[in-house]
Amino acid sequence: MTVAPSAESAAPAKPNGGIRRDAEMTRKRILAAATVEFARKGLGGARVDEIAVRSKSNKRMIYHYFGSKEKLFTAVLEAAYLGIRTAEQTLHLTELEPEDAIVTLVRFTWKYYLDHPEFLTLVNSENLHRARHLKTSEVIRSSSGKFVQMVKAILDRGVAKGVFRKGVDPVQLNITIAAIGYYYLNNRFTGSIVFERDYMSPENLDARLAFNVDTILRLVRKAP
Repeated sequence: MTVAPSAESAAPAKPNGGIRRDAEMTRKRILAAATVEFARKGLGGARVDEIAVRSKSNKRMIYHYFGSKEKLFTAVLEAAYLGIRTAEQTLHLTELEPEDAIVTLVRFTWKYYLDHPEFLTLVNSENLHRARHLKTSEVIRSSSGKFVQMVKAILDRGVAKGVFRKGVDPVQLNITIAAIGYYYLNNRFTGSIVFERDYMSPENLDARLAFNVDTILRLVRKAP
């Protein structure tokens, strides 16, 4: 029986640079497809076959690049967290006045959650697994540590300028900024029933963001 050559084996040879670029593009396609699949169905419901179809690859290639479904899920989580951490760096918060920096961060976090609903569902999924995939991730630990230090520097500058009160824990502040957006959007369906309010109408989204900004500023500002 004659076996037809695969697309990879039939393709003309490429310089090493071309091979590396193809490999990186394939890896990115798999990650993008896996992000969609895991965000929709979680780790348990996601299927590698579906990821292969979405990424225009095959299961062999997925296991070659990532080793297993669990490791692929870990890579998706790392990419999701690095995505928001990288986007935060573009805000140049250290160049802004302390209060402006905090307001910018609150607004950014809210908009990021709105623009990237898959981030919320991936976090939910990992919490169901008690964060076992992130426990050993040095990538997450390093990026999160740098972010906390940046927020601490903003708080310290605010204290030095006399606009922020002393003793605000940067970790607690980060948790609160994340929580006031995360909870609202994560519970938008049940909340709309319980409180008889359309959580996602433009006017209610604007009102919620204004409330979030006011809440955080009241938390960090020095009392008059």
